[in-house]
Amino acid sequence: MVVAPSIQDFDAATTRLPAPVATRIGISGVAGRLSWRPAGGLVRKIRPANRPAISLAQQAIAAGRPFVTSGGTPSLGYRITKRAMDLAGAIVLLAALSPLMAAIFLVLTVTTKGKPLFFQKRLGCQGRPFRMAKFRTMVADAETRQAAVRNEQAGPVFKNRRDPRVTRFGALLRSASLDELPQLVNVLFGQMSLVGPRPPIAHEVARYEPWQRRRLAVKPGLTCLWQISGRCEIGFLDWVRMDLWYIKNRGVWTDLWLLAKTPLAVLSRRGAY
Repeated sequence: MVVAPSIQDFDAATTRLPAPVATRIGISGVAGRLSWRPAGGLVRKIRPANRPAISLAQQAIAAGRPFVTSGGTPSLGYRITKRAMDLAGAIVLLAALSPLMAAIFLVLTVTTKGKPLFFQKRLGCQGRPFRMAKFRTMVADAETRQAAVRNEQAGPVFKNRRDPRVTRFGALLRSASLDELPQLVNVLFGQMSLVGPRPPIAHEVARYEPWQRRRLAVKPGLTCLWQISGRCEIGFLDWVRMDLWYIKNRGVWTDLWLLAKTPLAVLSRRGAY
């Protein structure tokens, strides 16, 4: 339902305009906005005072445009080496884990309602959207039921240790991080990297503070400092600080160090839910 501006909004708008222009103001009944036509004939809209402002970042997210500048200027050698590591790692891991992934796909096909593979819009490097793949771990209508589940994490992210939307088999996959295996295909296509900040959901990024958006300055990854340090046990602010540390200190040796730490972190299952 569209609500027309109040007379107070109208008065406040007219008093801020020159007298010859203010006399030509009218109310647009289509969008409930004020409009005025200067001598040149161009119609301009004046937003009512009670209408919420939308940031440029939120507009860019809605339009699917990048809105974060690239993180620093890494050397050409590092970029080539990192991409080579991503390609080689994704190909080797997909070949080695394909029997396990096929078995998981088959079990999900038999036991779970909905498609075994779940695709979700995430934001990648500089805020560019892409479709991230996962094995389905929740019921088919999980997104519509989220409002009934309590969020145990502060900030814009949503986490619940005993989320009732997670299926039994899905909980097993999550505890071992096996639900993330299809993201190796995202790495292969260049949408993700083996190492980098985890890709966030668009509506969560819309609630970020400006400094928190800097975690989108690089390509997202499968593993990161947050991933090996306790995952969901870490608060959102510390999570962002860890990602910013990686962006500042990224390099071949940093990536190799994080990759080497990942298997033990996955086996420990700490913070995996």
